[in-house]
Amino acid sequence: MKKILVAVDESKRSLHAIETMASLFTCTRPETVVLLYVQKPEGRSVMDDLILSESEMKTLRESLQGTAHQEGLDEKARRVTAYFSDELRKRGVDGVKPLIREGHPAEEILKTAEAENAEMIIIGSRNPDRKNLFIGSVSREVVDRASIPVLVAK
Repeated sequence: MKKILVAVDESKRSLHAIETMASLFTCTRPETVVLLYVQKPEGRSVMDDLILSESEMKTLRESLQGTAHQEGLDEKARRVTAYFSDELRKRGVDGVKPLIREGHPAEEILKTAEAENAEMIIIGSRNPDRKNLFIGSVSREVVDRASIPVLVAK
């Protein structure tokens, strides 16, 4: 495979995705590993499982632009992608392309995979806060809707 997308967030499940990717491709590494972090501008809330419409998301983006809250979100995204880029490099993976997107995670993962012509998506299995679920809602949506192979790392 030439290009793989690895979706990460700030959870331990993302480290599992990184470890899985590195251990699967020990002999032949992909040319490019798209390391994707999706920023949720509304943050963690009771609305986590709801999808904002494009117009609602646009309004939210515009209202946050230039604020301290947005700067904090941007800094967090940079820290997360830098951390996981370093983790991949420590495991001998070159060609890391960190990307930060904003919006609903599953939707952005799928759009980015298509735009980047990824041949596979690797994602963590679930939100650790939801111990009763085998697979998280983002992982499930990506698996259900992807047109390319998806590996869910546990």
